Amino acid sequence: MSSAPAPAPLSYEQAGVQYDLIDPLKVAAQRAAAATAHHLRAHGMTEVAASRGESAYVVDAGPFHVASIVECLGSKALVADEMQRLVGRSFYAAIAQDTIAMAVNDLVTVGATPLVVQAYWAAGGSDWFADAERARELVAGWQAACERCGVAWGGGETPALAGIVEAGRVDLAAACTGIVRPKSRLSLGAALGAGDAIVLLASSGIHANGLTLARKLAERLPQGYLTEVAPGLGYGEALLAPTLLYPPVTEALAAAGVPVHYAANITGHGWRKLLRHPRAFTYRIDTVPPVPPVLGFIAREAGHDAAEAYGTLNMGAGFALFVPGHEGERCAAVAREAGVAAWVAGRVEAGPKRLVIEPLGVVYEGDALALR
Repeated sequence: MSSAPAPAPLSYEQAGVQYDLIDPLKVAAQRAAAATAHHLRAHGMTEVAASRGESAYVVDAGPFHVASIVECLGSKALVADEMQRLVGRSFYAAIAQDTIAMAVNDLVTVGATPLVVQAYWAAGGSDWFADAERARELVAGWQAACERCGVAWGGGETPALAGIVEAGRVDLAAACTGIVRPKSRLSLGAALGAGDAIVLLASSGIHANGLTLARKLAERLPQGYLTEVAPGLGYGEALLAPTLLYPPVTEALAAAGVPVHYAANITGHGWRKLLRHPRAFTYRIDTVPPVPPVLGFIAREAGHDAAEAYGTLNMGAGFALFVPGHEGERCAAVAREAGVAAWVAGRVEAGPKRLVIEPLGVVYEGDALALR
């Protein structure tokens, strides 16, 4: 008896996200934005130019730096909506944490302490807010994430945007403002150099990037989101594991006196984000963290080889810290004490700009990531 042919591989681009179309607009916007920086001088401030193209924008305010970021959740709420339909309960407390994580995890890459979070909850109509359980979970989850990160929830906006947002849906985003104090905590890569250790922090799963691919894959599965990815763990539930919050780790590192030369939030573009700094270095990885079951399942079912999987998803590493070589083990230990698994995964070397993941035989050249 012949077996059914294997389904064709499913790439992120085939799922509907084409970075080669999106990234040029982002680069053009950055260049136009840079032309407006002179307005800060009227207020006695200047921009930190090296923050252009990084995960958060930094302004020199004299005795300290101010950092800011805005990020949206993306399409993870669609998974929560479908799972609520399937199993009859809300997952919006986790979705709230995901949304805040998208902002605060970017903010701390520059060495900032998050101070204030603002909410943007845009629904497809006023009736979205009528689901009392979902609304309670969104509020409670938002507050809990703020408490975990030690930030104030300053306020927000809750528009009903019928005709812009699809009926029955919500577009969630968060903005965050933080402070870099003392200014020596700034981690934009000025001190990054050969010999630095690369410490990877664990992820909880897919986090909030790659959901377009994950949702498209669900359409292929005979049981959809109810398909098991591990004994007792369904695909939809696994996708909805909330994104880890990394500010407690970066604050603990500051308190312990561990200097961070650079940091990268591993989100879209997967491990290619390790190439984010513009200077030419070779990043050599010799230890790969365990892959969460849901990410291994996606890679396998989507037909991804290691290069495609690690260039798209976080594959178990949600955040990267670049610290002096002799501080690598202490950095990982502090992270673990703060509740996040961590590994001294590799090192920075002099050489051409590339990422070498030795255990997988995967190499990404410098042009694999173009965000500036």
